[in-house]
Amino acid sequence: MPLTPDMLIAGYSQGLFPMAGDDGAISWYDVRRRAIIPLDAFHVPRRLARRVRNGGLAIRVDTCFRDVMLACAAPRPGHDGTWISGEMVDAYTELHRLGFAHSVEAWRGGELVGGLYGVAVRGLFAGESMFSRETDASKVALVHLVERLRRGGFVMLDSQYIVGEHMLQFGTVEISRAEYQRRLAQALAVAAVF
Repeated sequence: MPLTPDMLIAGYSQGLFPMAGDDGAISWYDVRRRAIIPLDAFHVPRRLARRVRNGGLAIRVDTCFRDVMLACAAPRPGHDGTWISGEMVDAYTELHRLGFAHSVEAWRGGELVGGLYGVAVRGLFAGESMFSRETDASKVALVHLVERLRRGGFVMLDSQYIVGEHMLQFGTVEISRAEYQRRLAQALAVAAVF
């Protein structure tokens, strides 16, 4: 059965997230430990704060969602394959068209140099993936995402896993499945605006 926007919204609302295997088959995950970035404790390192202020990157939102997903899906040095399949790109792009999936993009001189995308369901923003073609571009996009989420009344930023030490600098923490479900229920009771 093909992945649909309705399936995605239902999955995120239950605390699940999809990933494609090497063969492209999509599986749903409900991991024992879940990474979140607490919005009220988000930390921006001093060097990155300077880059945000003076780095010359233009930040745009939702101007090239599919391109951001494709950049996130591109092979990375030292990694085999990708967990973002073509079917996922199509389903999330449709979810974006419906207003539930969003991209934050970093641009320099008319060129997309970094960004991220995720899914917004009420007070939850599930960050899916990020990419950089320039040092810190995705991190600058993350700082702008957090500012937008705070302004919009979001209460939870899910990052699924701690995929690298670099995520710890922002205050990323792991919580149990039970704690995640408790916070998810609170987030789904909030009407937030991206």
